Amino acid sequence: MDQPAIPATAPPAVAGTPRCRIAFELNGQPHELELEPRVTLLDALREHLKLIGTKKGCDRGQCGACTVLVDGRRVNSCLTLAVMCEGRSVTTVEGLGTPEALHPVQAAFIEQDAFQCGYCTPGQICSTVALLEEARAGRASAVTPDLCRIEGPLSDAEIRERMSGNLCRCGAYPNIVRAVRQVLDSNPG
Repeated sequence: MDQPAIPATAPPAVAGTPRCRIAFELNGQPHELELEPRVTLLDALREHLKLIGTKKGCDRGQCGACTVLVDGRRVNSCLTLAVMCEGRSVTTVEGLGTPEALHPVQAAFIEQDAFQCGYCTPGQICSTVALLEEARAGRASAVTPDLCRIEGPLSDAEIRERMSGNLCRCGAYPNIVRAVRQVLDSNPG
C-alpha cells in the first residue's frame, strides 16, 4: 500500500538569508520593500503590501489571473521577481480607478457583464488596459493580417488573440470581447 504524498512546503526563511531593498512606483505612489530575492511580484503585492486584487491562480504563468502592468506592459506577476521591478512603475487593478471614478475598462466590464465568478477579472482588466495601449501603438499580434499596415479597428479575432493569455473558467469570453470592443469603440484614438 502506497503512502500518501507529503505536501511540499516552501523552505523556512533561514537566518542570514540576504534581503534586497527595492524601490519602485506602485499605483502612482513610491514604495520601498526589503525582501528576499526569490519573492515574486505577486507575493510582494499580496503578502507584503496587502493588495489582494491581483489573484494567484495557477502560479505558473498559464492563467493570467495575476496580470499586472509594469511600465505599461502586461506581465504575469507570478513569474516576475519583485527585484526585477526596481525603479519601475507597477500598476495593479487597484491603481486603475476608484469606486467613484471607474477606469473605462472597469466600467465596460460591468456594463457588458464580462465576469461571472470574478476571480480572473482583475487580470482580465489589466490585460485589456495593455491591449488598448498596444492597439494605439500599432503593435501586431499573431493574427494581424498585414504586419506592414496595422490600422483600423481590431477584429473580434484580434481581441481574442490579444486576450488569450487570460483564462476564464466560467466562460465569459463573449462578454469580455464585448467589453473590450466597447472601450475601443468609445475611444478609437
